[in-house]
Formats: sequence, structure tokens, C-alpha cells
Amino acid sequence: MGQDVDPSGQLDMQQLLAAAQQMQNQLLTAQQELADTEVEGSAGGGLVKVVVNGQGELVDVTIAAEAIDPADPEESAQTIADLVLAAVRDAYDAASELQQEKMGPFAAGIGGPGAGGLPGFPGLPGLGGSPGDEADEQ
Repeated sequence: MGQDVDPSGQLDMQQLLAAAQQMQNQLLTAQQELADTEVEGSAGGGLVKVVVNGQGELVDVTIAAEAIDPADPEESAQTIADLVLAAVRDAYDAASELQQEKMGPFAAGIGGPGAGGLPGFPGLPGLGGSPGDEADEQ
């Protein structure tokens, strides 16, 4: 009887390892898709546009010349700073939605919603990170 249990136990372990490997491969694919995807945020009716990738990394900032008032450079600088922050937050919101779409099934499988940072994704917006803190520091 013991011989019947051991082979099935091994088979279950092999199936479990195969399933874990498959999930890891799917996770890596989802991470790569996030890294390759870019989302845009904007503020001030398009005066400031920013692009972040799906992992929440800021990759581009565009400021329209109309955002600058040569008669009041100090006020322009403050307005542009505010618009950049608003555009970055807008882009982070879009990136967060994308992360939830791509990574949500993995978070549920790992430990349910709010399970904390996923491996390889520390500090991501919407997944336990606080991107606003990073933006304020720069």
C-alpha cells in the first residue's frame, strides 16, 4: 500500500512544480509586457505631457512653449511644476490600472488583494508603493 502512495505523492509534487514553473513564466511575461508598455498622462489641457512605462518608470516629459509666460518667469516655473506633478499623477493612475489588469491574477494567486509588493515590483503605484513620494523628492 505504501508503494501506491509514494508514486502519487511524487506525481502531485511534479505537477505542483510544473504549475509553479508555468506561473513563474506567465509572471515574467506579464512583467516584460508592463516594461514594454507606455502610458501617457497630461495636464493643463495638454500643455504638459508625460510618459511612464507599465512599471511606473517616468520615460518622457514634454512641456509646450505656451506654458511659459516670459513676462512672469517665476509664476510660469511654479505653474509648470504643478502641471508636471498633475501629469505624472495622471500617468501613474493609468500605469496602476494597467498593472492591476496584468498583475491582478498573480496577486490573487499569491495571497489575495493587498498582499504587499510583488516580487520584482517594489514601490509600484497601486501595489503598495507611493509614487507621489518619489515625484516629490525629485
